[in-house]
Amino acid sequence: MWWADEARVGQQTKLTRRWAKRGTRPSAPKDQRRSSAWIFGAICPAEGKAAGIVMPRCNSEAMSMHLEEIAFHVAPGAHAVLLLDQAGWHGSAELVIPPNITLMPLPPRCPELNPVENVWQFMRDNWLSNRIFKSYDDIVDHCCYAWNKLVDQPWRIMSLGLRQWAHGS
Repeated sequence: MWWADEARVGQQTKLTRRWAKRGTRPSAPKDQRRSSAWIFGAICPAEGKAAGIVMPRCNSEAMSMHLEEIAFHVAPGAHAVLLLDQAGWHGSAELVIPPNITLMPLPPRCPELNPVENVWQFMRDNWLSNRIFKSYDDIVDHCCYAWNKLVDQPWRIMSLGLRQWAHGS
């Protein structure tokens, strides 16, 4: 079973809590520019696998490319059930769904049911928040760095509180 979602990363980043000495108020940078990129990510907690791409837009074309990437990472001869939210581009008639993937939508307005939300929070907390990006290319570079760092740590994918929950044990 795979779980998928998208996250916007851009110059108007969210502030993230940081440890600081009691009585101090650490500053955090805030950018007013609007450039952003989207990380399309999917994880398989049972195997510690992940498949992702970084795109300039979040639409059916980008989602089709993401499904193609996931299909590449599914074991040969296997079939993946991909759980995802009900974003418009997830159910679009324009979507190209590979033959080794079946889409299963989660109930509407229930992000807490999708464990990939934990992945985004982890990536923001550790690699993507409280920074000023120089340019769109810098945003893409940071997104790729953060995603690749996560992929290089399969135990992290399995241990983000997902494995037992995802498999009912």
